[in-house]
Amino acid sequence: MSVPRLFHAPAVPAALLLRGVHALDPRADLDAPADVLVRDGRIAEIGPPGSLAAPDGVEAVEGEGLHLFPAFFDPHVHLRTPGQEHKETLASGTAAAAAGGYCGIVAMPNTSPTLDSAPLLRALIEQARREARVPVGFMPAITRALAGAELTDMAELRDAGALGFTDDGKPVAAAGMLRRALQYQRLCGGVLALHEEDPSLSGHGVMHEGAASARLGMAGIPSISESTMVARDAALAAYEGGRVHFQHLSCVESVQALAAWKAAGAHVSGEASPHHLTLTDESVRSLDSRFKMNPPLRTEPDRQALIAGLRDGTIDCVATDHAPHARHEKEVPFEEAPMGVTGLETAFPVLYTDLVLPGLLPLGLVIERMTAGAALLALDTPRIAVGESANLALLDLAAEWEVGARGYASKSANSCFEGRALRGVVRLTVAAGAVVHRAPVEVPA
Repeated sequence: MSVPRLFHAPAVPAALLLRGVHALDPRADLDAPADVLVRDGRIAEIGPPGSLAAPDGVEAVEGEGLHLFPAFFDPHVHLRTPGQEHKETLASGTAAAAAGGYCGIVAMPNTSPTLDSAPLLRALIEQARREARVPVGFMPAITRALAGAELTDMAELRDAGALGFTDDGKPVAAAGMLRRALQYQRLCGGVLALHEEDPSLSGHGVMHEGAASARLGMAGIPSISESTMVARDAALAAYEGGRVHFQHLSCVESVQALAAWKAAGAHVSGEASPHHLTLTDESVRSLDSRFKMNPPLRTEPDRQALIAGLRDGTIDCVATDHAPHARHEKEVPFEEAPMGVTGLETAFPVLYTDLVLPGLLPLGLVIERMTAGAALLALDTPRIAVGESANLALLDLAAEWEVGARGYASKSANSCFEGRALRGVVRLTVAAGAVVHRAPVEVPA
């Protein structure tokens, strides 16, 4: 019997007829107007527009002018539970995911206490079964307390439901420690997701090391602090026959290293975040701490390399690295503020506005990359196909909205896109067969 890896609160299965939507799912070779019938939480029928009637008890949703996508999946978010609930909770974080069109997310372990033991994982799973609006998976730590000195009991954590393991927020700095983790992984399975940073190179940097940091007189984080670790850890993964996923890649050299090791046959993958795909370190000149994150925003050539890597498949998926912080924590001088930015509610609109509309990436490719994170963790990829569980996002691509004007579903407001006018509004989200979001966004108390 397989161990469950995603967890959510009970919900009423959806019964919907989505009429006249433009259905787009590259994996299902679907890109056309359609009627889509959902019954008992599953996709029951797909037909030409006007061909399906709403059976008794089925809600009809008029979808003319709207696009229907497979709902998105995010393999990298921070829900701050346990211990930092003033920033985010399972309830608010999954509400933010639902508002962004997501049907699944994966939570990182840099909580208080660190998610590094099976009893704590089981407690979080039970909490998710009570509170999570969309399915949540958990990645416990690779090393105890994220200290890099002692491995967690990865086998026990896998048996308890762990999707994989990560010290995200901190790198596994010692090569020998990561090698032992890869050897352990071969026995218990799961993915090792790595935050790549050489602390001896990044030091006390607060932004990208370059012309902008020099002008501002701020300590910089060089791109080689990331790329050298990507190259090292891909080599270790290849040597040990392990499975490694590189988180939030940010620079040219990292994309090049990932491409080279993929070509060499290493079992490696990578992700990029919307903020790294659309912004550069020039934004930091405002000294707005919402532009402070780790890895930092880098240069325009780095941004273009990430876009090219996403386009050609070197970078496998989009992940938000949703990192909520309380307002008082960010409203301090830039150097003193914590790293991190929210992203679940803005991810698709940002990519659509800044990359699809200008013609830099096709819409279908963005949808494919925003759903690809599930398969990287050996989970079912959301699809618009008869018989599939309903995981759907209904969007109005023509609608424009201002980020933050109506608040957020997240408890935190540290969006680096605050005040931006974006195109693309999520009207309806169905996750794990249940309706989990309808516009307008309901902001939790």
